Amino acid sequence: MELRRAAAQFQSTRPRNRTAPTAMAPQIKKGDAEVMLDASELLRPEPTYTTKPVAQYRDFSVDPTDPIKERVRLLYLDMHTHQTYDFVKSRHDKWLKFDHFKGTIMDVLNRLSESGLTDQSDPDVDIPNVYHGFQTAEGIRREHPDKEWFQLTGLIHDIGKIMALYDEPQWAVLGDTFVVGCEWGPSIVYRDTSFHNNPDGKHPIYSTKNGIYKPHCGLENVIMSWGHDEYLYQVLKHNKAKLPEEALYMIRFHSFYPWHAGGDYMHLCNEKDKKMMEWVLEFNKYDLYTKSDEDLPDMNQLTSYYQGLVDKYIPGELEW
Repeated sequence: MELRRAAAQFQSTRPRNRTAPTAMAPQIKKGDAEVMLDASELLRPEPTYTTKPVAQYRDFSVDPTDPIKERVRLLYLDMHTHQTYDFVKSRHDKWLKFDHFKGTIMDVLNRLSESGLTDQSDPDVDIPNVYHGFQTAEGIRREHPDKEWFQLTGLIHDIGKIMALYDEPQWAVLGDTFVVGCEWGPSIVYRDTSFHNNPDGKHPIYSTKNGIYKPHCGLENVIMSWGHDEYLYQVLKHNKAKLPEEALYMIRFHSFYPWHAGGDYMHLCNEKDKKMMEWVLEFNKYDLYTKSDEDLPDMNQLTSYYQGLVDKYIPGELEW
């Protein structure tokens, strides 16, 4: 597969890249999931593993003079205004019929490459998002060469963003996710300034701690805000992908930072969720800290390797 013109044109306008870092990331210090607070504190890689200090990742500070920070803030304002329980159910009705198109995993990567889609919710990078999938996959491949399913998960984890090419607004595709139908978690970014016009905050049930859920019901039984995580998870289940359950957890919850980084929603988790959080945190190391505007992978050179993994775990055309 040729990951085509748009990516090549973007690459040709950039200065010559440095060699990508190859240092091994440190091991996660695993502890009681209920006391895990901040992924950037818990998962500190060695300085050579990232292209900037880890404390500078996920900087959601407000600065109206900074165009990227303001772009991110406004996107979350839209998200937190419009992502209601009823809105999410409407997206289920729209997208979970899987009748938008048929295509292979590589077809979707090609389309995202050609579109040049950038993630307007991300304060860390401002390049076509398709690069990030390869950066994540290659980071995993260096340190988990025996886990092909994990590498493939890194490659595809964001391709649910294909919804943005079907007129879905970015606030319904990108960014951190949260549970709808209950009280919003306290560690959600811009939590205190962005939900004022969301009607669920005044709902007699949705505004309570447990909302529509039973305590410790398990994350498999909650309704997440709508975005690329949930969509791709549902696509893979519908098409009977051969990925293990750990991969599906990573895909469904990798943007659920209020849970895996903030420690929120533990009252809804069961023991399985707490065990699976270790895999989500391991994935987060690569999802977050391999991001770079400069060390861009040669996607065409890598395609044949990842095509083999696609053929093994998610072959053929899928219904999207």
